[in-house]
Amino acid sequence: MTRAQIALLPDGRRLHLQDGPIDLIVEGFGSSADVRTAYGAAATRFTTILDELCGELATLRAAARPGHCALTGVVARRMLDAVAPFATDCFITPMAAVAGAVAEEVMGAMIAAAPLTRAYVNNGGDIALHLAPGTRFTVGMVDRPDRPALLGKAAIDAADRVRGIATSGRRGRSFSLGIADAVTALSRSAAMADAAATVIANAVDLPGHPGIHRLPADALQPDSDLGSRLVTRHVEMLSPDEIAEALAAGLACAETLRDRGLIEAAALHLQGETVTLGLPSQAAAFLSPPRITARASAHG
Repeated sequence: MTRAQIALLPDGRRLHLQDGPIDLIVEGFGSSADVRTAYGAAATRFTTILDELCGELATLRAAARPGHCALTGVVARRMLDAVAPFATDCFITPMAAVAGAVAEEVMGAMIAAAPLTRAYVNNGGDIALHLAPGTRFTVGMVDRPDRPALLGKAAIDAADRVRGIATSGRRGRSFSLGIADAVTALSRSAAMADAAATVIANAVDLPGHPGIHRLPADALQPDSDLGSRLVTRHVEMLSPDEIAEALAAGLACAETLRDRGLIEAAALHLQGETVTLGLPSQAAAFLSPPRITARASAHG
């Protein structure tokens, strides 16, 4: 068994859950008694998740095969379900949805235990949301986690279908096949947003460009689920036309995913330029400033 670290943050409102590579910030809203109950449920469920995933890690790191599932864990199966819609078109493993799926699992434990009005579980920028009728969240975004600065925000209302937000890109925690600095996807679930952000970020690319430097993933991390596939390590300054071309490729991918009902919206960022995929009038709206990018945090 792992030894999870569980503690309230100094503000007394947010719960910090950390176990190996999983690092969550949790906040619930409601009566103090209900929030305490929800936090207790979150902590109880959290303590077993990493061990469950490690028990099936070899399968989770293998290419997803729709219709073939040897996975037994609840979170593991959620990961596979999230990536399955993409598996016939590109290489993807269930690990592409791990952060979002974990956030969802902890959120599920919380709202099953207590009637919260709002809640979020933030797993390194991949966020599961709970919104009771009449409530909303404003989500802030930054383009790189090592130099956080608010560049934009999105308002998400309870009437919207968005319940998950995730970010992927070459500056994130995981390797990327593409060159996007960051892609943020909004979807009906955190696991689906996580998988979709990965796929869109991979699509932001200029194949064969001499200014894009790549290395095999397993040369950087021997146990990477990407194996010997080339991942982006550095992108030289691109011309405006090249940036536009790469973003257009990613935007086309995002539009396809929205048409399939897999995402609700997306923001794609590369070298200071951002393109966004719009939302239905009743859904969450990207707000100014217009350059909306990567890592996310939720608040009221």
